[in-house]
Amino acid sequence: MRKRVAVVGVAEHGNAAELVTLSAADGSLLDRRRVDLTQGLPTQPYHHEGAWALGRYRGSAWSRDVSLEEAIELIQQVEAAAAVGARTALEALAGEVAAPIERIAVRTCAELPATIEARLRDNRAQTMADSITYRQALARAAEGRGWSVVWYDRKQVHEEAAAFLADADLDVVLKAMGKQVGPPWQARHRLAAAAALAASRG
Repeated sequence: MRKRVAVVGVAEHGNAAELVTLSAADGSLLDRRRVDLTQGLPTQPYHHEGAWALGRYRGSAWSRDVSLEEAIELIQQVEAAAAVGARTALEALAGEVAAPIERIAVRTCAELPATIEARLRDNRAQTMADSITYRQALARAAEGRGWSVVWYDRKQVHEEAAAFLADADLDVVLKAMGKQVGPPWQARHRLAAAAALAASRG
């Protein structure tokens, strides 16, 4: 019999994340919440300010003049704020969920160049670095609490969640969770729930 512990599934969007917490024993829903990891700062400094600093989108009505130094400083501020926000959010979650949290499932991160400037100069890295910043902040905060981090692949996680459920239908289970918790229950909430179910297999 599985231990009565909890598993958190994460679906990030912008500087926010949906956290869906389930019992690892039976997949029952324990908590659903949205957390904002930063406050009062630009949410996509790599994609916007960083790109502007390198002259991308020049001439666009929404771009503005930003120096490379200003962009790097802003990104550092956002990364620091996200780290604090993630620690605060997970501390609050741990204090409000009845079962002890053991694992957190976070979407897998591509490898990025080592420095902020190198990420900005790499078109591919620059487009995904903001999202990765927030995912890594949550993963590091979880590790700081002693939780195991399970990295999930968005393309495979529903199949892995269905394997945890064995004879139950995943779509039926996710719809029932949505009815239990009430709106909003959108695709990102279902993704977070599926990630938590898949991580419960561990």
